[in-house]
Amino acid sequence: RKYIPVTLFQSLSTMFATSAAVKALARREATRTSTRAMANLAAYEDFGKNVFTGKVADDYLKKHGASGDILKDPAWTANHADTVANAVFDWAIDRGANVYCHWFQPMASSGVRHGLTGQVQNMMLEFDSNMEIKQDFKGKTLIKGETDGSSYPNGGLRGTHQAGGYLAVDTSSPIFCRGDTIFIPSAFVSYYGAALDEKTPLLRANAAIDREAGRLFSKLGLDVSSGIITNIGLEQEIFLIPRDEYYRRPDLQMTGRTIMGKDAPRGQEMCDHYMAPLSSATAALACMQEIQDECWRLGIPLKTRHREVAPNQFEFAPLFGTNTTQIDQNIMVMQIIEETAAKHGLAALLQEKPFNNVNGSGKHNNWSIATRAGVQVFDPEAVLKATGNEFAFPVIMAAVVAAVDEHGDLMRMAITSPGNDFRLGACEAPPAIVSTYLGDDMTSYLESFVAGSAKEYIAKKKTLDLGTREVLPFQVPAEDRNRTSPFPYGGARFEFRAVGSSQNVSLVNTVLNTITAEKFGEFADKIDAGADPADVAREALKKHWKVIFNGNNYDPANQQMLTDRGVWRIDSGVEAIAQLTTEKNVALFGKMGVFTSEELTARQDVLHDHYTGTVEMEALCMIDMINQHIIPSCKNAGMGSIPDLEASIAKLKAGLKAVHAADTSMDKAQAARVLRLETMIEVREICDATEEIIPADLWTLATYKELLFLDQHTVTEPEYFGE
Repeated sequence: RKYIPVTLFQSLSTMFATSAAVKALARREATRTSTRAMANLAAYEDFGKNVFTGKVADDYLKKHGASGDILKDPAWTANHADTVANAVFDWAIDRGANVYCHWFQPMASSGVRHGLTGQVQNMMLEFDSNMEIKQDFKGKTLIKGETDGSSYPNGGLRGTHQAGGYLAVDTSSPIFCRGDTIFIPSAFVSYYGAALDEKTPLLRANAAIDREAGRLFSKLGLDVSSGIITNIGLEQEIFLIPRDEYYRRPDLQMTGRTIMGKDAPRGQEMCDHYMAPLSSATAALACMQEIQDECWRLGIPLKTRHREVAPNQFEFAPLFGTNTTQIDQNIMVMQIIEETAAKHGLAALLQEKPFNNVNGSGKHNNWSIATRAGVQVFDPEAVLKATGNEFAFPVIMAAVVAAVDEHGDLMRMAITSPGNDFRLGACEAPPAIVSTYLGDDMTSYLESFVAGSAKEYIAKKKTLDLGTREVLPFQVPAEDRNRTSPFPYGGARFEFRAVGSSQNVSLVNTVLNTITAEKFGEFADKIDAGADPADVAREALKKHWKVIFNGNNYDPANQQMLTDRGVWRIDSGVEAIAQLTTEKNVALFGKMGVFTSEELTARQDVLHDHYTGTVEMEALCMIDMINQHIIPSCKNAGMGSIPDLEASIAKLKAGLKAVHAADTSMDKAQAARVLRLETMIEVREICDATEEIIPADLWTLATYKELLFLDQHTVTEPEYFGE
């Protein structure tokens, strides 16, 4: 064990990223000069230093006779665990950290659990008999942990008397440091190996697509010796509202959305908020700057920031990366957003639909498949160059089209979250009808391919000439964007646009990988049996062509047309969750080795219980707000229908009673959906009509006007980031 001088231990500080960020910004200002001879990146030297990977890991591992290369092989957990633990310990002390935790992702956390994760934080130090401080962090400590799993949602996967929860390090996602704590991304399972988390099924789905895609791609001429991975990029939408007004809304505090509230005189009808300048007159810009700065220190390339469509709505977007790493990073981004907003006098809302009649928030899941050597298989030029096979690309695309058509029910299930109930199909997110947009150019090519007349696909471009001297003609893609499609092809990737902002997207990507892996495997089986790959693809496209739609998905006539075609449509999130345990899907997940039948049943119950619990909190909040705010306001103003409000409370209580009386998790969720989308909406109309007539000085709840317009309501000079 390593002994640490007491003087050094006493000097350890928590080094929170926010204080470091302030110093870094000051350094940047100091290094600016009037003339620039060359780029000076010294001010950014700490970026990425809080993640144990790449050069950072290599430098520390070399001190222990190894190198960063050992981390590329998951077998380091068996062969080099002590070496890695010692290097991590040295790095932690240098970063001012002395605590570690296994960091995991319990089920059913969205919208309720801060940070969406679980953890128990332990010191990496101990005292010996002479009260000298020494290292207490070994290889076995690093690679495995145990916790009490009794209070996490499990759907019956473990009994009350079987409380063990076991944690194993996920070698695909790097260890990182925040403040005084080292976070070890981990899988979380029961004593019998059942998945109690979001990460374990995703890792299994990654294995499935590596295996099945490798089989198919190798037959198409692609070198798959490096392995197959899936990459994602996650666009995170949020709202930032004044924190003092947030405290005047029990519904926002308890549930993340406003369950009542009259529309403000102004909304998003003028499109004036979208990508408008980030004003330095409010706290929002300084908050976003600090969020980005801390993320870069954690190795999270949070590259883009801008205003979104709704008032007080904003977006962050990173560079893409491997799915497990991107998901872990997105979860930490969400936590950083919430914590940083509070320091700037703001409250961050991550729920999908916090306000009525303005856009809600999503998290677009940009999904692609690649070899570990870097060949992007949705990029036709890259595939042709790597294989020399002009039909490799259409074969791959045919498998994806088939997967979307056959398993659109699972894609709909994966985007089910309580907040998405109010968002899907509301002309701000694609409808709950799962089609895919390929664009006219790609669609025309695949039509020719099916007819047997196409060869290689060459993406077209067109030139725009504005007819000006100052702006020269420039090229744009042949295809426009289709933001109404739930799953559009975007050149080298598919964008799953319907995902909710509060979600952990592990299940989304588990589904995408699993359904695609199955089709890759089926194609490979047919080729093994002697079929021509192009013929297999043509057959699949003919069978599943109905799922391709390039038009306006918001148009009700088109929605009806797609429904009549037989494209998967499940309007109810509760019904969508129930697709997990259909015979087709149990067989799919079992065949791919992703979920057992027992795990699917448990997860379905957990998701239904999560929906029911969310609705119950909302209904109880509504009752409290009527009793404690609206009725007293009516009495003070001498206006408003108190009998109608009291009758509304009785309706809400009756709805809750019906939920509690239901037998199964599914039954309870169905009753909760009726309570939420019928009873609570009727009650909201009464509450909002009451707000409309009560004088402003007698209305005690923060209004939409006060919540949604930072630019118009900032009355004190904000504290700027870096000052």
